[in-house]
Amino acid sequence: MFMANEAPETSEELKIPSIESLREELAREESKHGFRRTLWNIAGVLVVIAAISALMATRLFVLIRINGNSMEPTLESGEIVFLRQTKEIEMGDLVGFYYGGRILLKRAIGDAGDYIDIDQEGNVYVNGEKIDEPYLDKKDLGKCELEFPYQVPRGMIFVLGDNRTVSIDSRIKSIGCVERDQIVGRVAFRAWPLARMGIMH
Repeated sequence: MFMANEAPETSEELKIPSIESLREELAREESKHGFRRTLWNIAGVLVVIAAISALMATRLFVLIRINGNSMEPTLESGEIVFLRQTKEIEMGDLVGFYYGGRILLKRAIGDAGDYIDIDQEGNVYVNGEKIDEPYLDKKDLGKCELEFPYQVPRGMIFVLGDNRTVSIDSRIKSIGCVERDQIVGRVAFRAWPLARMGIMH
């Protein structure tokens, strides 16, 4: 006996998303694209900064990490500074110079022809005048192999570390005065740590 086919099952009803869910999905997509754009922008800025830093390091500045405590409290071990390459040095500047295949940092105290004297209390005199040294924590004659008054030879500068007790500098004959040709430049900027970052005079 012929039987009529049963009516086919109705297909699953089409669900139409609400306006609110569409808005949420759109916001998610925009957020993804915005995040990607931000990452690309940051990457671009970092590439530019790296390129500028490399150029500055080779042309204008030298990046130096402080190793040791001879310049405390002005510079502490582990800090990172930029040295501006120049031969124009003023007395009182923090200068970098080549010694033994590396760069040492000390403070320029006396120029060629100047008479330097240091008394037992660690007071420094240049051409008979006591110099003001607010950057020192403690004055000290330290280890010294010179007879004072001492005249700085032609074409040289007399340098001292700020931590006079331990610094090896122009007071020691093995280092002595620094020739102008040895000078790399002067400390211009402290880059690390962030808490002490800033221009240095």
